[in-house]
Amino acid sequence: QVQLVESGGGLVQTGGSLTLSCAASGRTFSRYTMGWFRQAPGKEREFVAAISWHGNGGSNDYADSVKGRFTISRDNAKNTVYLQMNSLKPEDTAVYYCAAAPYLNRVLKVPASQFDYWGQGTQVTVSS
Repeated sequence: QVQLVESGGGLVQTGGSLTLSCAASGRTFSRYTMGWFRQAPGKEREFVAAISWHGNGGSNDYADSVKGRFTISRDNAKNTVYLQMNSLKPEDTAVYYCAAAPYLNRVLKVPASQFDYWGQGTQVTVSS
């Protein structure tokens, strides 16, 4: 069992930056593949980025819509995964969720159904 707590959301202007953090409980964080998803009003939850667990080399993947603007990283010593978001656009406005899956090797456009644990979400609003 792992608990996830996101932070770092807020209101930012177009072109601005935010860094989201997701702190995980427990002592086996390095064994979890971590993902970021987002859900805008009236839309389905969508994949944003994922980074694999330690045994899979820490590979990562991004949604095409954020590639080159967002960076996912993790600090296993701090049990934390980050999402650095640059050049934000109004269409990035959504609730962002952190998710975890033990020993998941897939990171390429990994679906939400593959993740076992979820945070409560943090709101990101990008004003035009």
